[in-house]
Amino acid sequence: MVDLLGSPSLRTALRLSLVTASLATVICILVGVPMAWILARVVFPGRRLVRAVIMVPLVLPPVVGGVALLTAFGRRGIVGGPVYDVFGLTIPFSTAAVVLSQVFVAVPFLVITVESTFRSADRSLDEEAATGGASRWQTFWHVNLPLAVPGIISGAVLAWARSIGEFGATITFAGNAEGVTRTMPLEIYNALQTDPEPAIALSIVLLALSVLVLVALRDKWLTTPSI
Repeated sequence: MVDLLGSPSLRTALRLSLVTASLATVICILVGVPMAWILARVVFPGRRLVRAVIMVPLVLPPVVGGVALLTAFGRRGIVGGPVYDVFGLTIPFSTAAVVLSQVFVAVPFLVITVESTFRSADRSLDEEAATGGASRWQTFWHVNLPLAVPGIISGAVLAWARSIGEFGATITFAGNAEGVTRTMPLEIYNALQTDPEPAIALSIVLLALSVLVLVALRDKWLTTPSI
């Protein structure tokens, strides 16, 4: 097991998982926090439908999510087509595809957590800020966002944990190329095809990593916001 844990392929897969999961978490925060605030504080037609669409990855089979990403970001996709035509870049089966797959499956976890935080906030603070002449954007930036930090951190941790364990959408949309798209779950899958014992060892590494991060952050960050 010691030799296995020191193998170059494992180190490469672990490094790729950490980097892509961290990037995916940052994107989830940038996209998910404003999205959660809008769902929590802005009333508009179709809000329930928008929330349902955002939450679809929670119930959608990951492989189906990968097919959807491949359709949207492929060379002939709605997004991938223009990107390829303008920049000559192919998104599927690249490291960027790994990050997109992780964002796709992880962003609902962050949105759920942060929306709940925004909903539980005292709205009288918004009214006081508006009375003082603050715009809705200023209220969001200076009142809502600081109070939501504990919830944002909690959601980010959940999104990171979900990202680092993503498998189905990744292998469908990004492939399984060593050093490019082969994350830890895919490395475990490869090992399982030939020898179950290394797969078990790699699974323990991934499990231990996830548990250590959650335990280390729980007492400090995963607390109920006092708002």
